[in-house]
Amino acid sequence: MPSTQALQKTLDAAQVEPAVFELRPDYRALLIAVDGLVPGASDEASNALLEQAEEGARTALSEQKAEHLPHIAAWREAYQAFGAKPNRTRNSLEALVRRADAGLPRVNRLTDLYNAISVMHQIPLGGEDLARYSGAPRLVRATGQEPFDTIASGEPIVEYPDAGEVLWCDDDGVTCRRWNWRQGRRTQLRDETTSALFILDALAPMSTESLLAAGADLTKHLSTLGSEVVSVQRLISHRPAPHSTAR
Repeated sequence: MPSTQALQKTLDAAQVEPAVFELRPDYRALLIAVDGLVPGASDEASNALLEQAEEGARTALSEQKAEHLPHIAAWREAYQAFGAKPNRTRNSLEALVRRADAGLPRVNRLTDLYNAISVMHQIPLGGEDLARYSGAPRLVRATGQEPFDTIASGEPIVEYPDAGEVLWCDDDGVTCRRWNWRQGRRTQLRDETTSALFILDALAPMSTESLLAAGADLTKHLSTLGSEVVSVQRLISHRPAPHSTAR
């Protein structure tokens, strides 16, 4: 069975820079590291979860516009605070919710699962291939010198963030720009991913209890993706919080 020691070490070293909390003291990150995943194509279970998420999003959007949903509205404010334009660069939750009526993407069962949890719990949720990380994840205000490996016009290129932008990075560069807008190619989940890092981002009005409930739901479904799946989680907040737990 895969060991939790390496997962624990990665999460113990993860950091959120004080400058991020100065921008949004209400920010909390729930990091979940998982190993032992068995890759697989989209299946009946992942499709059913996506259909449930789509129906929930349609119901929510029948009552108010996407940008007025409470957690999406909070993230639009956060984007404006560091200079991003939320109508042009939508947080990952808003991007998914806006696609729900036409149908969420079916990618593979791992990606399908975390996209569904994101929409169902109304929380930005990113998934990364942990085996491709260099060092631990860090959330920082950018200097503008951090390389971001992406695609533009169908071609791989390296871009650089705006100074002051909030981004996730590791020792080799940016892993996700604008907090939870766009992930880099280097650490993106792949069809063959067996070890992953999931980042759940919360702002008020989402409570810490709701954040942890989303994490528990994600972990429950991840545990079905292999007989030897193990996970460790860590909650990071401006105030001292429970550290890590293994499952």
